[in-house]
Amino acid sequence: MPRLRRLLAPLQRGAVAAVVLLAAAVGAAAQSTCPDDAPLPSGSVPPEQARTALRTLVRQAIEQSPQAGATRLLAEAALDDTAEARAAKSPQASLNASIGPSVERVRSKNETNAAQGGVSVAISQLIWDGGRTDRLVNWRERLADAARFGDLSSREALALSTVSLALERSRFRQQVQVYGQYVRKMQCLARALEQIVAADRGRLSELVQVRKSLQQAELSRTQTESQLRQVEVRLRRLVGDTLPATEHDWSALLSAVPDVRGLQADALRSAEIAQLEASAEAAQQLARSVEASHQPRVSWTGGANAASGFGGTIGTNHSKGLSFGLAISIPLIDQGIAAASAAAKKRAQAAQLQRDEALQARRARIAEVHEQTTSSFDRAERVGAVLRDSERLRDFTLQQWQQLGRRSLFDVMAAESDHYGLRISLVNAQHDGQQMNAILLSLGQGLQGWLQ
Repeated sequence: MPRLRRLLAPLQRGAVAAVVLLAAAVGAAAQSTCPDDAPLPSGSVPPEQARTALRTLVRQAIEQSPQAGATRLLAEAALDDTAEARAAKSPQASLNASIGPSVERVRSKNETNAAQGGVSVAISQLIWDGGRTDRLVNWRERLADAARFGDLSSREALALSTVSLALERSRFRQQVQVYGQYVRKMQCLARALEQIVAADRGRLSELVQVRKSLQQAELSRTQTESQLRQVEVRLRRLVGDTLPATEHDWSALLSAVPDVRGLQADALRSAEIAQLEASAEAAQQLARSVEASHQPRVSWTGGANAASGFGGTIGTNHSKGLSFGLAISIPLIDQGIAAASAAAKKRAQAAQLQRDEALQARRARIAEVHEQTTSSFDRAERVGAVLRDSERLRDFTLQQWQQLGRRSLFDVMAAESDHYGLRISLVNAQHDGQQMNAILLSLGQGLQGWLQ
């Protein structure tokens, strides 16, 4: 036994030295603390300042959008069409002139002028046509209203696209920050493992595992940065090269879920529904104008003319004339008027049904999106609660791993991966809620009105 103890003594001393060396390495690794995760921006910008920035962004998108310019010109053209229809009841005047040789047969004899010239002026004004012109004016006015609401609807769609892209930009920016913090944590763990492996080569597999997780975190960050650049390209197409400052945070601006009953009431006053309603009213006025087209037409007319001829068999002659009176036009037979009137009435009824269908669909969409919005913010709140527990778990796991194997590296990696996955889920849940909120506002009173 004494001899055996003498033989084992060097091995025991070596084992103790290895343990001491490993403990020293782990202790040194534990002393190299990793930087704390910086908190993501949350409501750091006052709501009014964020609203102003978002309003400016939307205005830039509208000002330089060809589509917005096209709908504005169409609305202006519809106003010009209305003015043209209204002018049909104003006095109309025309001037006619002619010159050339003439031949006239009188009592089997041809009478000629080598040159004959004449000028005439005709004036007329509609007095009564059964209300057809008034209905056509009303039709044009309703079409102008529809074009104006169509312009507003187009601008609203552009505003929603701009706000959505701004929120997507904020989403990916925050994801890049989270993945960046994940990368830095993996780099820190890799440095700690390098110190431990220098004392214990048996733990090289743990270093390989950490480096693999580091590469995966870097890959996720790179992919998210690419998605961020793609969103910024689409946003620049709408607003130009000047993008809002990166410190802007929309969470405080779009975090409150509006009341669904108020949104349902606002849907009736939305630009899209107003456009369909104006189109339906225009179809009704057109049907009435078709009905009135078989009514008699009364107008007053007046005219003056003067003519002179030279040469030929007639020689020099001059004539003048003046007329004034009423012109009456009475439709007698028009086989297609009944069919035209019936077709116009059916189109008016179809337009009204389309408006009703769009309103029902819009209100159903509001109820659906409202539920999605509430669910997104509820999910964000629940993920936030789990995230707080995850923060404590990862700290405990890291400490126990640093205490010579009370936890494995795989436990540490799982805790870190779960923690940063929850942070990404929180960012997505918050931005999903904000996106849904923007859609809700657009379906209700409209983003443009809300931004004012």
